Amino acid sequence: MANSKFEYVRNFETPDPLLPNTWIVVRVDGRGFTKMCAKYGFEKPNDRRALDLMNTAAKAVVTELPEITIAYGVSDEYSFVFHKACTLFDRRASKLVSTVVSTFTANYVYFWSTHFPDSPLSPPLPSFDGRAVCYPSVQNLRDYMSWRQADCHINNLYNTCFWSLIQLGGLDNKEAESTLAVGGHIAELEQADCISAHWAADKNEILFLPLFHQLQQRARDIQKG
Repeated sequence: MANSKFEYVRNFETPDPLLPNTWIVVRVDGRGFTKMCAKYGFEKPNDRRALDLMNTAAKAVVTELPEITIAYGVSDEYSFVFHKACTLFDRRASKLVSTVVSTFTANYVYFWSTHFPDSPLSPPLPSFDGRAVCYPSVQNLRDYMSWRQADCHINNLYNTCFWSLIQLGGLDNKEAESTLAVGGHIAELEQADCISAHWAADKNEILFLPLFHQLQQRARDIQKG
């Protein structure tokens, strides 16, 4: 970099190294994907093409950044775990997050036509945001992964029942929502630390009715991420 009188502006840059000896998780999340799903007619409750595209983009990230030890995806998000000994970019949060997000987004857009050959992209193009979180222990990291997997399972259970009632049962959106509501407090359940066993049992009972039995054959990655 040239040594000039303007170089002082570098003093305004904020150092952002992440805590040493901690597991770094960079999570990317789709921006405005509800509208995008409607725009391109994603199948409900899960579109195999969209999930495969997410996996393709994630594989590209892991290939380009070998410092990543494991990755886990669900819906329109993906978590990438860097080993606690990672020194990539001197553990600078801005560098790690921007590199993961840009690499993921670039590959998502690049491989779109492979998975959606009949649906060419048009502006606004798909984009993702990202964040980095440090976890000090393996147990903390395991709990994080368990949290994301539990979230995947709960959401898939609800969405599968919801769209099954509409697509196979002939209900409209409001009727399906009322059928699945527990005392009319869905929002409270979504904010709870864990889903009640009774609520899950009710949803599984719906899935095992003759009308919905075929939906139990869904791939494990749809059910568990």
